[in-house]
Amino acid sequence: MSVEDYLKYIVMPIICLALIFIMLRFIKGPQIVDRVVALDLLITIGIGFIALFSIIMNNAVFLDVAIILALIAFLSTVAFSYYIFKSRSDD
Repeated sequence: MSVEDYLKYIVMPIICLALIFIMLRFIKGPQIVDRVVALDLLITIGIGFIALFSIIMNNAVFLDVAIILALIAFLSTVAFSYYIFKSRSDD
């Protein structure tokens, strides 16, 4: 079994299963913090999916998209954490 076959038939289904479970947490999350963590995980799994797709297609251009997506996800998580911190300290 080659690396591409392993990525296609074993790793991709595991990532898709993880996406389903994280989407359930995003929909069901009792608090907004749970939804933000789930959204951050969705973006992280999406970055992994893009990286795997880049490896399978043998095209490094997709990795630039993954890096930009990771930067945006990090900044949005930091911004939300700051918002939660400020809203809790005002009480």
